Amino acid sequence: MKGKTVIVTGGGRDIGRACVMRLAEAGANVAINYMNSSTGADSAVAEITAAGGKAFALQGDMTSEADVATLVNATVEAYGQLDGLIHVTGGLVERTPLADMTLDFWNHVMALNFTSYMLVARECVKHMRAGGTIVAMASQAGRDGGGAGATAYAASKGAIMTFTRGLAKELGPDIRVNAVCPGMIDTDFHNIHTKPEVRSHVASITPLKREGTSEDVANLAVYLASDEAAFLTGTNMDINGGLLFS
Repeated sequence: MKGKTVIVTGGGRDIGRACVMRLAEAGANVAINYMNSSTGADSAVAEITAAGGKAFALQGDMTSEADVATLVNATVEAYGQLDGLIHVTGGLVERTPLADMTLDFWNHVMALNFTSYMLVARECVKHMRAGGTIVAMASQAGRDGGGAGATAYAASKGAIMTFTRGLAKELGPDIRVNAVCPGMIDTDFHNIHTKPEVRSHVASITPLKREGTSEDVANLAVYLASDEAAFLTGTNMDINGGLLFS
């Protein structure tokens, strides 16, 4: 990744921030998008620049076409090129059963997780050179439907997986497109939305007997973005400690 330029959306915390730090360690120039996590994004920039790397952070709503365009244009202006995107933006929002689901809630979850991916990928490919890569963040929920009250989230992640396959065919051979499907990862997502006893149970029935870490996921995402994964495109790669085999 040395000398390459990569945008990371949702890069201010958890998996996104871990991707930022792993990219910088590998020698990439990093553009960090964040929405509310300015502390994590700013500290990442400080750490990277102190170590001699190149990074900047920019607040923006990735469901806004204007904010997406501003991020991509700022990246190209700062570094003169764009080689990769790791799209982490997204979230469950809240657990809502179908009977209580409003259209506004459904549209919000779809926009946050899926439409944001389309918007950022669309702007990035306008500037990517041959050899560019896109890595999206899907979920195990996209395969198994997710937990209670997570149908909208699971559907949005399933859409990401299908869109990834379609883009791989459309953008090849110049740009590779892959997605990562994390299982139970120790992040604020589960701190907020999953009961501790559920997390303990899931870890106990996982072959590796633990939750994953943000760094586990970042290692896979950055691998997919690198030339070491040069013959991988259209994949939705599981990372769940063996909890689900697809």
